[in-house]
Amino acid sequence: MSEIRDQCIWITGAGSGIGQALVRLLVAQNNFLIISGRGSEQLLEVQKLCPQRIRLLPCDVGNDEDMQRAKSELESLTDQLDLVIACAGTCEYEDDLRLDTASYRRVFDSNFFGVVNTLRTALPLLNHRAAGKTPPVFAAVGSLSSVVGMPRAEAYGASKAALGYFLDAVRADTARVPLRIVEIRPGFIDTPLTASNDFSMPFLMTPEKAAQRILAGLSSGARTIDFPRRLSWPLRLMGCMQSLWFGLVAPRLTRIHQLRHRI
Repeated sequence: MSEIRDQCIWITGAGSGIGQALVRLLVAQNNFLIISGRGSEQLLEVQKLCPQRIRLLPCDVGNDEDMQRAKSELESLTDQLDLVIACAGTCEYEDDLRLDTASYRRVFDSNFFGVVNTLRTALPLLNHRAAGKTPPVFAAVGSLSSVVGMPRAEAYGASKAALGYFLDAVRADTARVPLRIVEIRPGFIDTPLTASNDFSMPFLMTPEKAAQRILAGLSSGARTIDFPRRLSWPLRLMGCMQSLWFGLVAPRLTRIHQLRHRI
C-alpha cells in the first residue's frame, strides 16, 4: 500500500479532531497542505507543525458568501489540487422531538451544504491527469449513523445520509472523467464534537487512529471507508434487517416514552 506523498491537499475542519490528525500525518509525508476552519487561532497552532508546507485558508464552509472569498484565496495558493478531504461538520441532537428547524438548518449548512460548497470551490483545481497518472480525489466525512435511524440523530443522521447520496450522484456523473469520489463513514471518534455526548459510545477511537484508517483507505483505492468494523458490520446488518432494529434495538435506545402536545 503506497503512502500519500508529495501532493497538494486541501483539508477542511483542520483545526481539531480528525482534520487536525490528518494534517499531522500528511505533513510528515512531505505533502503541501492548505487547511481550513472557522477558527484562525486553531489553524495557526496547526500550522506550527510545518510553516513551510502548511498554508491557512480560514472559512466557514456552510456560508456561501464566505466560500466565494475563499475560492479566490485558494486559487492564489495553488493552481492544482491532488486531494481534498472535507472534514468540517457539526452535530446537534433532537430532544423530545422539538423539531427545531433552525437547528436542522445549522446542521445541514455545515454537514451537507458545506461539502457542496467545498466541492464547488475545489472542482476547477482538481485537474484531469494525463494517461497513467493517479486521478485526483475528493473525499468527505459522513457517518455510520446514516446507515440506520438513530434516536435523537434526526438532523445529524439525515444530513449525513443526504451527503452519502450526493457523493454517489457525483460519482455517477463523473464516471467517465478521472476523479475519484470517496465517502468516509467513521463511528464514534474522541473529538471536541463528541466530548459533550451523554451516552455510551461503543468502540470510541482516537482521531489519530481514525486518520490512519482514512489514509489507508485512500491509499488502497477504496470508494467507501467504514470503520471500525466492529461497529460498521452490525449497523450495516441492521440496515438490512430493519424490523429487528426498530422492533428490538431502537426501543432500548430512545428516551421518548410519550409525545407531548404542542401548540
